[in-house]
Amino acid sequence: MRREYDEPSLRAFGRAGALMSRIVADAVENDRVPSEESVRFATMLSADIERAESIAEYCRLNCSACLNDGLIAKPTAIEKSNHESLDREPDAHETIGCLGRINYPVEGRFERFMADRVQLLYDTVDEESWPHLLHILLDAESPFDGEVTKELRRITTDEGLRFYELRLPIELTRKAGRLSTNHLFDSLSGFSSSDNGAAGYAREIPVIALPDYADFLEAVLIYDLSESERERLSTSRSYCQYVRFAQAVRRAADLGVRLLLD
Repeated sequence: MRREYDEPSLRAFGRAGALMSRIVADAVENDRVPSEESVRFATMLSADIERAESIAEYCRLNCSACLNDGLIAKPTAIEKSNHESLDREPDAHETIGCLGRINYPVEGRFERFMADRVQLLYDTVDEESWPHLLHILLDAESPFDGEVTKELRRITTDEGLRFYELRLPIELTRKAGRLSTNHLFDSLSGFSSSDNGAAGYAREIPVIALPDYADFLEAVLIYDLSESERERLSTSRSYCQYVRFAQAVRRAADLGVRLLLD
C-alpha cells in the first residue's frame, strides 16, 4: 500500500475513515439520524472513505504492522509472574491499522492517572526493576526537561482549543520529586526525526529505544489494574488512544522499525 500511496495520502484516508466512524458511532449511541451537515461531510469525503476501507481490508489480511488484529504484550521485570495482555478491542475509529492519533486536549483525568501510576512505580518497585525510561527521566542530563509540554499548556486557540485540559502540570514527589507530568509527556513525544521529516513526520522513536518505551508504557497503562479501574478507564478517550500507542510501540519493536510521530 505504501508503494501505491504516499504517506500524506494514507494519512488523509485514515483521517477520513476515522471521522466517518465517529459520525456513525455518535448516531448509533445517541439513537439519532445523522445531521444534514454530517451527511454532506460524508458525501464530500466518500472517495477517501472508500479508499480507506479498501486499504484497511488489505492491511488486516496481509500486514504485520496492522494493530487492528490485537497484540499480546510481553511480561517485563515488574510482572513476569502475571502476564497480562494488550489484546483489547481495536480503536473503532481507526480504519488503517498502522495509523493512530492522540486527540487534543489530553484529558485531565488521564493525566492524573499517569501521574498516580508513575508515582506508584517510583514508590513501590525496586530501582533495579524500574523500566529504563524511569531512570532516564530522573537523570540530571535527561533530554526530557518538560519545556516543550510547558509551552504547549500555554496555548489556547481562537476557537478555545487546548493541548491539555490541565493548565498546570501535576508535580511528583519523593524519589520523583524533580519530575512533573510535563516531563512524562515530553518523553512520549519521542525524538526529532532522523530523516529530517522526509517521511512526513517530525518526530520518531528510534528502533534502539522502542523496547524501553514499550516496557514503560505497559507498566504505566496496563499492568496491575483492578477490574473496576479498567472499566472506568475504558470511557477515557485519551487512555484508549495511549493504549493503542503502547501497542504500536511494542509492534514496532517486534518488527525492528522506527515509530513515526507527528
